[in-house]
Amino acid sequence: MPASLVVWILTALLIVGVLTQKWWEPRLEARGVPVRRWPWRWWLVGYPGTALRIVTTWRRLAYLNGLSVSMSPNRRVIGRDLVVQGQALKPKPPRLSWPVPTATGLTLRVLLHPGQTPAPFYAAARAMEHTWRVHSVRVTSPRRGQVVIEVTARDPLADDAPSVRAPAHVLMSADVGVFEDGGPWQIDLRRTPHWLITGATQSGKSSLLAALVLALAPQRVALVGIDCKGGMELGLFGGRLSALATDRTQALGVLSGVVDEIQARMRWCRSWGKRSIWELREEQRPVPLVVIVDELAELYLTDGSRESRDEAEQCGTLLLRIAQLGAALGVHLVLAGQRVGSDLGPRVTALRAQLGGRVAHRAHDAASAEMTLGDLDPDAVVTAQNITEDEQGVAVVAMGGRWMRARSRLVNTDDAAEIGRSDPPQDPFLTQPDPVTFEKEGAVA
Repeated sequence: MPASLVVWILTALLIVGVLTQKWWEPRLEARGVPVRRWPWRWWLVGYPGTALRIVTTWRRLAYLNGLSVSMSPNRRVIGRDLVVQGQALKPKPPRLSWPVPTATGLTLRVLLHPGQTPAPFYAAARAMEHTWRVHSVRVTSPRRGQVVIEVTARDPLADDAPSVRAPAHVLMSADVGVFEDGGPWQIDLRRTPHWLITGATQSGKSSLLAALVLALAPQRVALVGIDCKGGMELGLFGGRLSALATDRTQALGVLSGVVDEIQARMRWCRSWGKRSIWELREEQRPVPLVVIVDELAELYLTDGSRESRDEAEQCGTLLLRIAQLGAALGVHLVLAGQRVGSDLGPRVTALRAQLGGRVAHRAHDAASAEMTLGDLDPDAVVTAQNITEDEQGVAVVAMGGRWMRARSRLVNTDDAAEIGRSDPPQDPFLTQPDPVTFEKEGAVA
């Protein structure tokens, strides 16, 4: 489609949107209609204005950021042995497709000239954000010779995430918030069995754990909590938990019981000739088990005594065994902490390597973000470091080879109390846990 026709269409849409906003919006708002939340504002005002700005500034943007190329020789031979090289006066920008609108922005496709690579477009992402006055620009190259530019017009994470109950989910899948592109943030434990959540105090770790428990609570899933801060966080959901440990001694007993459960499930699958509990029929399948640890460092820190060091070493060994063996047997780990580095113990690095899902909230230092995301993508580390104190609950989520900013769902006090009054599934363990080391609401440890 010719660029001039694109400009005329976008201009017409923008005029219609501005007139609609000017004449009808005040009248509807006077009647109590929340028109500012209607999606038509983006389609009739936001999208045409943003797309028009992109189309009209593309040539100059490409020229200033080295994205244009000259289709004629940029050198001239003078004499026999002298070549004068210069810069072309009329470079040609790569071809830009029609801006396709999305719910939170728009998508562009760029056809590269012969000899061009996507690298300059990656480097020009920040320049695109400022030129087009949008929240963020993400550049990818899914096919050879093409670059896809995903534009997010405004930050969908700027508003507080909804505090309503999440809808029903597929088993082991939890809707815990929203991604920056407006899509739902789902933690699928079947696809990514183990998760690591890091962040400073008041950054949103506990809110994310609460959203996870809220989404898993209606499902036939056993939840085991380890909260060595006296159970102040996970204790709110005590009625729903099949087990709760509030100090490291109890945690050692809980983890030992989980490892025994893994071995029992191994024997159970072997007796039926299966390699995973998900290959069993539903009536044969044991209840999936999710171990949630709040403040992982409390399991590794010692006071210098021999007994404390032995407990920390045993906890580290048991967590590593659960991470290595539990995925196929329906046993999953969700570990949260401020720092998860080698300074905690010799087995932390090996444990971290087993945790495919990574969530990095705001951190006090660059090393914490590096520990969480550094082995996955350096750009994700930079993005995590730019999270401010005002963006509580915002985090960088990495899974399946990709990363994106997201914000967890806010769980209010009523939702937490309702979770605490619910009951866990019956008989989640093939092996019965030791009542001395497992605490349940209404039972004596």
